[in-house]
Amino acid sequence: MRALARSGEKSFMRTILVAGISGAGQSQAIKTFEDLGFYCVEHLPAVTLEPTLDALERAGCADVAMTIDVRGDARLGDPLLAIDTAMARRGAQLLFLDAQDEVLIRRYSETRRRHPVRDAASVSEAIDADRRALSPFRERATAVIDTTSLTHAALKERISAAFAPERRARLGVTIVAFGFKFGLPRDLDLLLDVRFLRNPNYVPELKPLTGNDAAVAAYIDEDAALSPFLEKSGALLEFLLPRYAAEGKAQLTIGVGCTGGRHRSVYVARRLGERLAHEAGVELAVEARDLPK
Repeated sequence: MRALARSGEKSFMRTILVAGISGAGQSQAIKTFEDLGFYCVEHLPAVTLEPTLDALERAGCADVAMTIDVRGDARLGDPLLAIDTAMARRGAQLLFLDAQDEVLIRRYSETRRRHPVRDAASVSEAIDADRRALSPFRERATAVIDTTSLTHAALKERISAAFAPERRARLGVTIVAFGFKFGLPRDLDLLLDVRFLRNPNYVPELKPLTGNDAAVAAYIDEDAALSPFLEKSGALLEFLLPRYAAEGKAQLTIGVGCTGGRHRSVYVARRLGERLAHEAGVELAVEARDLPK
């Protein structure tokens, strides 16, 4: 267990504090840090920053990212003082997000959210007041990212390159074998229907087995349609995965369905998983949802 850093000493826990103009992308930034494996906290009152960091360090957290409530009640602490203390005591870094006014106005118009500066007569005036109030935070920033022309994927890449170049966010891919008679998995992004393959369920000695058994695998392998299907679907997925990752997608769920979810889908999901197991930038998992049924 690491000892807590004394005043003036830097902590071994990497701490990234995130602030910025409202609408510039703080929530998206925190999601990116979460994808990179950081322990994330949003809208932390300033008065609780040091106790929270102490607790996280005692728990052994290596990487922390959080946003501080910089617009809340002054009785909840001085956010500037809290950030200065964290930067001096722990070597914390401050990421400040900004964007051009016209883009911020458009974002508020599209989302129809109220600006946190409530006493302004218009969104434009609220943004101006927000910018003036946050100028001391921008001055303290160790990194400033202007999100005016950045997509979510581009912002993710900028943050990854700046704060975690050694471990860019990876695309989590889950291949789920399932039975159509039990319904579709709720979180599917792609669906492959393998009910066209010969069905081991109609072979008495194979019916009680599953797609993980060698006898079932051999039976399905004899279907002339299997090999071209695996080749074409595998090539499609190899084409799609890096493109989903480039767009900033963090999780992709691929469903492979047959009638009961015990034979064909289980075997095909396993074969596709074997093909994709070594794809760069992918964390792969293969599940058989309906085997217990």
